[in-house]
Amino acid sequence: MSGTFLLFVGGLLGLFGYAYATTTIPGANPSTQAQSNTYYWSDGSVMATQGSTNRQNVDLAQVPKLVQWDFLAAENATFYSDPGIDTQGMLRAVYHMATGGEVQSGSTITQQFVKNTYLSQDQSVTRKLREIMISLKIGGQMSKQEILQGYLNTCYYGRDAYGIEAAARTYYHVHAFQLNVSQGAFIAAAVNEPSLLMHADTDPQAKAQAKARWTYVLDRMAKIHEITDAQEQSYLAAGFPTPKPYSPSAGMSGQTGYLVQAAEKYVEAHASLTDQQLGRGGYQIYTTFEKKKVNALSASVAAMEHRHLDPKHRSADKDVQVGAASISPSTGAIVALYGGAGWNKGHWTDNADATGVPVGSTFKPLDLAAALDHGAVLSPGQPASPITPASKFNGDDGITIKNQQGRELPDSNDPTGLLHQRNDVSTKWGYITLRKAMEQSVNTPYVQLGEYVGYDNVESEALKAGLLRTSLQYDTPGFYIGTSTPSAIRMADAYATFDDGGIQHEPYSVTKVVADGRQLSGFDKPKGTMAMPSATADTVTDVLRDVVRNGTGTNAQALGRPVAGKTGTTDDYKSAWFIGYTPQLTTAVSMFKEDPKNAGLQSMQGVGGYAKVFGADMPTEVWTGYMTAALQGQPVQQFPPAPQLGQSTDEYGAPSPTPSATASQSTPTPTATPTAPATPTPTTAPCHRHRRHCVSPSPTDTAGTTAGTGGGLLGGTTGGNTSPAPTTSSPTPAVTRGGP
Repeated sequence: MSGTFLLFVGGLLGLFGYAYATTTIPGANPSTQAQSNTYYWSDGSVMATQGSTNRQNVDLAQVPKLVQWDFLAAENATFYSDPGIDTQGMLRAVYHMATGGEVQSGSTITQQFVKNTYLSQDQSVTRKLREIMISLKIGGQMSKQEILQGYLNTCYYGRDAYGIEAAARTYYHVHAFQLNVSQGAFIAAAVNEPSLLMHADTDPQAKAQAKARWTYVLDRMAKIHEITDAQEQSYLAAGFPTPKPYSPSAGMSGQTGYLVQAAEKYVEAHASLTDQQLGRGGYQIYTTFEKKKVNALSASVAAMEHRHLDPKHRSADKDVQVGAASISPSTGAIVALYGGAGWNKGHWTDNADATGVPVGSTFKPLDLAAALDHGAVLSPGQPASPITPASKFNGDDGITIKNQQGRELPDSNDPTGLLHQRNDVSTKWGYITLRKAMEQSVNTPYVQLGEYVGYDNVESEALKAGLLRTSLQYDTPGFYIGTSTPSAIRMADAYATFDDGGIQHEPYSVTKVVADGRQLSGFDKPKGTMAMPSATADTVTDVLRDVVRNGTGTNAQALGRPVAGKTGTTDDYKSAWFIGYTPQLTTAVSMFKEDPKNAGLQSMQGVGGYAKVFGADMPTEVWTGYMTAALQGQPVQQFPPAPQLGQSTDEYGAPSPTPSATASQSTPTPTATPTAPATPTPTTAPCHRHRRHCVSPSPTDTAGTTAGTGGGLLGGTTGGNTSPAPTTSSPTPAVTRGGP
């Protein structure tokens, strides 16, 4: 009998040795490696989870020591001393099952880690034997810390949460490193029966069972001396930590898809990640987006559309789109975006972050800023003369535009062969101040001013203020009145430069990125740079305040706060803008019409029942509704006073009276145009490096545009801020993804 017994035991040992020697550790199941990316609102709450598996792996160091012991006390107190399996535990489990007692797993944390990571969840004997063999091998190749970390990251906790980080968020709205002992005891308990305990906040039966298991974990913590008896009693006295209500992971509907898209672009650019790398998941991305402001912006657009648009009964209202961006001027943080109807409605392009929509007269403040900084060459061969808002320029319709050399610009499409700038109406404004021209959005003074200041200076001013070179259009002098197509984000940022006294902050949407418990570099708040003197910025702000007080932006007075802003409408009413700001917030709103099946902007005539769609109407309505909600409860702040400027010079060369920068003008009665000094009228003009259409020996290669009825290519409107549309050689661009 002894010999038979020894032979049997020896055979078992031999089989065990053979099984151990031939067992290999398989590759991890792909599903256990899958992670999601989690995006957070500015207040730290979850905005969206993107990925098939709600998991973000964390280092063991990110889990408090006592929370680690919550799991060990509940599942495997001998974890740090056992070889990866617990023979007594397995025998005890078999005994309980054989005697009809409670079903127990008998598995160590190492075995559970192996089952979660390398094997299936089936209950076969073969799978159990493989689990034991692999656990023994894993125990000899991995540290206990690595095994515990893997276990915590692979367990399922209920509520679609895989891993302790996702569990901490879904049950207590905190990160794993913020869990306390009592919360950790419940989460450790949830592993035991997640499908039931996940409802501990609403189901009395689930709560009773969860409380019993939670009490058991705390009792085990005291028995293994990880907490004292007094501490256990204090936790019990504080009561069961009822989980927060369950909110399924946010999807990509509504504005969320656009917010995630903007954050993704920022992360990839600043962390040098590819789409594929970011798509693997595991990133915690903290954004600047404020949930209340995003909702307020979306609600304001919806209210405007409900009030004015009826695409089912008015064909003109079809395919109308809105884009908007709101920025903190003191930091550059993008606090809200409106990208369109929503990803869930098939609109994928983010209208707030897209180029292709001409900005119209909202570009004029950049002309004025360039003139304030660089002056204007009003007489050929003479140095630049100082310019202020009080400088007078010819505001009449149809004037001939001249360059710094005094040469009239040619236009092969005009019967006279010269470029005549058009306004929308033929009002004889005469020589009016640049302040008044900005208020009433008269085009001719700003086109001529731009030529006298120079392309290079205006371009430089625009770039320093925050616009991107790729969005600037240099085809014609219409550049000065808005043929360029920056995104709403970039236009809001440029105006934020005026708002912050000339300091430009790069627009940013992400404040922190964490991956595998490590914070990535490259996400410090951008530092501001002085783009223009504060006197320039404050002067422009003062002029834009008059646009709201006396000019085309008066509808923005409904905000009831000090506002500076500018309307913009492009030729044939293909786009309409309003960009405005208070000392706390800068917001740009664009409106346009584009058939999703055919690229290219369409006229908005008739949209909303308006014969002509101006930036002063529906875009300003969206702006005012949003800003009212966004600034609710915030104190009313005043803009700094505009500086006193020196003597300025008029277009015809006579010095203007020393102006008071803060003085507003009432709308003047049109007057006769003063006689300006005669200038030569040559037939050619030199090419500028930015112009694609320049004067050259070839008579067909000429600059200029058609000045047709209704304003023509460089047409405008005094009431509606019309700016030029591109020439036929530079067609209206389709809306394309831009970016901050």
